[in-house]
This record gives sequence, C-alpha cells and structure tokens, in this order.
Amino acid sequence: MQYDNSWQLLVHPNEFYLLSVTVKQTTLNETWCLYDPVDWIFTGIPVYILIISVLGIFLNVFVLMVFWLHKKACTVAEIYLSNLAAADLFLILPFWAVNVQKRYDWNLSETLCKLVPFSISMNADCSIYILVLVSIDRYLALVHPLTHGRMRSPFYAKLACVVVWAVCFLLNVPVLIYREVEHYPEQNFSICFLSYSDQTDKVVSILNVILKFVIPIFIMSFCTLKIIQAVRSRLRERFSTQGKEQKATTLILAVLLAFLICWVPFHVFKILDLLSRYNIVGGCEFRLGWFQQIFIFLAFFNSVLNPILYVCVGRNFRRKVKETFSQISNRRKSTFSLLTTCANLSRSVKTENATS
Repeated sequence: MQYDNSWQLLVHPNEFYLLSVTVKQTTLNETWCLYDPVDWIFTGIPVYILIISVLGIFLNVFVLMVFWLHKKACTVAEIYLSNLAAADLFLILPFWAVNVQKRYDWNLSETLCKLVPFSISMNADCSIYILVLVSIDRYLALVHPLTHGRMRSPFYAKLACVVVWAVCFLLNVPVLIYREVEHYPEQNFSICFLSYSDQTDKVVSILNVILKFVIPIFIMSFCTLKIIQAVRSRLRERFSTQGKEQKATTLILAVLLAFLICWVPFHVFKILDLLSRYNIVGGCEFRLGWFQQIFIFLAFFNSVLNPILYVCVGRNFRRKVKETFSQISNRRKSTFSLLTTCANLSRSVKTENATS
C-alpha cells in the first residue's frame, strides 16, 4: 500500500507514527525530517481554500456567461479560454478545506475520497493541455499564418477540446478506481489514499511527470519562444495587419506565465520527491511531500487568477463584457416596452368595452 503525498499529507499531528518516514543518509541535518505541526496551517489554509473556491466559482462563471451570452460566436482563442474556465470550475475545493481543517482525518464518504482528488487532478491536467492547445494555436497564428490557416477553425478547436477532456478523463480513471478510505480504530483516524503497490506508484509517478509536465512544458516553451520571436519581428517591421492576433497573444502569454508561476513549483517538488524515492538525490520524502502540499495551495490560486487576467489584460474580453451588458440592458428595455404596450392596449380595450 502506497500513501500518495502528491495531494495530501497523510499524517495526524498527534499520531506521527501513522506514516513511516525513511531519512536518507545524507549530510543534511537530522532535524530536516522532523515534523513540527503548525496550527495556523490547519486553521488558515481552510479559510484560504474557501475564499478562492467562492472567488473561483463566481469569476469563472462570469467568464463563461460573457462568452455564452455575447451575440458573436467565440473565436478560436476564446473557445480555449472558455474551456480553461470550465476546467477551473471542476475543482471541488470546499471538501478539501474540510479535510485540512480536520488535520487530514478523512471523515467524508469513500465516494468523495475518489471525486475530490479526481476533480483536482482533472483541473490540473485539463488546464495544462488546454494551454498546450492555446500555445499551438498562437504559434500557428503568428509563425505560420498562411500555411496552417485552415487548422485554426472553431470546429477544430472544439474537437481538440473534446479530445483533451476525454484523454484527461482516461488518465485519471485510476484515481476513481484505486482511491480508498482506510480507518484506524486505535487512533480513531481515517485516511484517503491511493492503494497502489510501491512499485506501481513509482511507475505511475514517472508517467505522470512525463505526460503531465515534461511534454506539455516542452511544447509550450517551444511555441512561446517562437511566438515572442514572431511578435518582435513584426514590431520591427511595423506589421500591423494582425493587430487582433497580437492582442490575443498578449493575453495568452499572460495566462501561460500565470500558470507556470502557480504550477511549476508543485511539479518541481513532485519530481524531487520521485528522485528521492529512487535514491537519485538526497533528501527527506516526508519534507518534500510537505512542500508539495504547500505549493498545491498556490496552484489552486491559478483558478482565480485567470479570470482576473482576462479583465486586466484582455481588451477584447473587456469589450465583450460591455457589449454583453448592453445586450442584456437592451433586452430588458424592449421587454419592459412590450409589457407597457400590452398593458396600454388592454386598458384601451377595457375602456372601449365600458363605453359601449
């Protein structure tokens, strides 16, 4: 049985022996692996998670409503950004806040034990692969605008998003199958964990790092460098016929940067934890798992940051917001005018009937 430290630290502060920690023989001070429970983590972090849950739901629903209600069809870039907002809505964080507040003593059902980590993993995977699609789209739009123009149609964008959602679901099916709740009656403590064998867990961890981090980051980095080169070249040539594409690119680059800032630290410590378990680098698995836990909370903030970037950086999105609210206002005025007209007609009919 392998405890999965990627999503939660399965240690009760008062029952440290529930998790056996192997300290590597390195020159590090032995206190490196000592666990010092800090109460504010179990009181402050749940509040933080609940705040970003409420903000994330409100802001991402707002983004989706703007794209959905606007009279014009979404562009390719907006299709990807709306799917990114949908992925951010996939987080079921309030249950995670309860888990942290209970000091990782899982008092919820086994169904939620499967669904909550599944939703977190789906959010991370869909977000990074949708951003891969976004990077490729910007690369084609600015680096090869003529040769691959047909590939940048809304139909292909929607099809690509469907494929990404399907692939991410398949990648996370093991979470639904192997997540279990185990209860320790002596300590009155329950844990939600992945019931892999140790060897299986290592293989899955390697595949996850390659498929969910190394390959996507490589593609995004390559596309981003080419995009920056293309934008600089056009600025030097004063080439302005693709102003809309460059405005969209500015927003996309901001979203990519925000994703990297929020998610890369978590993946870095995840890789270090994996290398430590293979004795490739020295360190303490327990402490590395703890850092993963801290940085996953930073990663959650990305769900709130994206909609803020749309408003602050995206000029086209701000224009769509104004136009959408103008549409709604006009509809209300026309509806009110129609109701007023109907009421006046009704009154005039009643008056005519009374006089006759």
